[in-house]
Amino acid sequence: MKILYAASEALPYISTGGLADVVGSLPKAVKAELGADGDVRVVIPLYPSIREKFYDKLELVSEITVKLSWRNQYCGIWQTKSDGVTFYFIDNLYYFERSMLYGNYDDAERFAFFSKAVLELMAEVNFYPDILHANDWQTALSVIYLKRKYGHLAEYRGISALFTIHNIDYQGVFDFSILGDVFELPEWDRTVVEYNGCINLLKGAIVCADMVNTVSPTYSREILTEYYSSGLHHILRQSDAEGKLTGIINGIDVEYYNSANDPEIVANFNCDDLSGKALAKADLQRVCGLPEEPGTPVIAMVSRLAAHKGFDLVKRVIEDVIGHNNVQFVLLGTGEPMLERFFTDLSYRNPGKVCVKLEYNKSLSKKFYAGADMFLMPSKSEPCGLAQMIASQYGTVPIVRECGGLADTIRPFNEYEGTGNGFSFRNYNAHDMLHVIEYAISMYYDHSKWSNLVKNAMKIDFSWNVSAKRYIDIYNRIG
Repeated sequence: MKILYAASEALPYISTGGLADVVGSLPKAVKAELGADGDVRVVIPLYPSIREKFYDKLELVSEITVKLSWRNQYCGIWQTKSDGVTFYFIDNLYYFERSMLYGNYDDAERFAFFSKAVLELMAEVNFYPDILHANDWQTALSVIYLKRKYGHLAEYRGISALFTIHNIDYQGVFDFSILGDVFELPEWDRTVVEYNGCINLLKGAIVCADMVNTVSPTYSREILTEYYSSGLHHILRQSDAEGKLTGIINGIDVEYYNSANDPEIVANFNCDDLSGKALAKADLQRVCGLPEEPGTPVIAMVSRLAAHKGFDLVKRVIEDVIGHNNVQFVLLGTGEPMLERFFTDLSYRNPGKVCVKLEYNKSLSKKFYAGADMFLMPSKSEPCGLAQMIASQYGTVPIVRECGGLADTIRPFNEYEGTGNGFSFRNYNAHDMLHVIEYAISMYYDHSKWSNLVKNAMKIDFSWNVSAKRYIDIYNRIG
């Protein structure tokens, strides 16, 4: 089986969030499952930081010209290999030599060029996959081009497309004035991408793909409703009725996030010997400038500071949490300026109880995951979520809202039966969250029950192995 993954980012090369984790890990897990029967490759843009950090590992494969409407643009194709997977990088300084991956004035043109280059790459390296697996709106046009522009060609006719929605809030919406001039789509393809009077690339990919999936089963059901769909529920309901829509929970890299041998935490530990976790907690308290109090529970958040991550709930009751309970609260992340100001001010007003670090730092995040006792993730919407799974690997008990992948991965603790791997609440309500946090704090002081809960969390298999098998089932179904 031949599979080509197309995405705008992938670890370890470039990352702004969970998409890169998936594209960095899933192809390797699929290759491991398929073994010699699988030829697995990935294509992403060549950003400046990739060129700088990995230049000695990259090999120039070819230089071609990619036509995009009236434009004829240079396209360099570079490659490297990792764990049996070939990674291609599309080189064009004009489009990708930017300080930001996204949010540029010409993102429509940049990712149209990239999507067209994905199709041209197949011919240039003579790799026509059985499956094109595209991810999010930045590669939506690769699916649309495959089905509307290349599908009549013999070499491309046998390629099936799986399109994965990592977050439906980002849809690639543009004015129709660029339909032909930038996207190189004829007027008769207008209906393919038209939604609510605009070009909607996500809608086009959903319509054109052979299968569509989201990154958790619950999220695939949620986006059929108006509340979660960001307006696309009508299109998604049609795909669901056609049997095209499904959900597969993401995994995490359990070698990279492994409390037993992680070199980036002060002490290693596992579910059979948790003594190192106490040292990790003391280290986190030192890093955060908080009193080293082993008996004081530490509640952590590692997140983008964005409204849909549930920070309005946290803002509403965090003073009650730290004022009425003997706890410490630590936060790592960057985001909306208003939220950054609120939590910075909270730390100034509560020295010794609150630490806020406004930065994106994967190495430091491991100290938060390993050193905290509880991990708060009260999202309004969460397609999958990786942080709750990572925290579990380090014995830090998640407290989550029951939505999306959080509902699929965290089961409420039952103190009488000793089952469950975290705490959860259903309604998007600040005081429901407060009640569950205080219940978790009460359980923390019951050492026997808490130790059992920590072990439950650490024993859950969040590796890519199970998910990779489910993706292979889809590939076999449509290939």
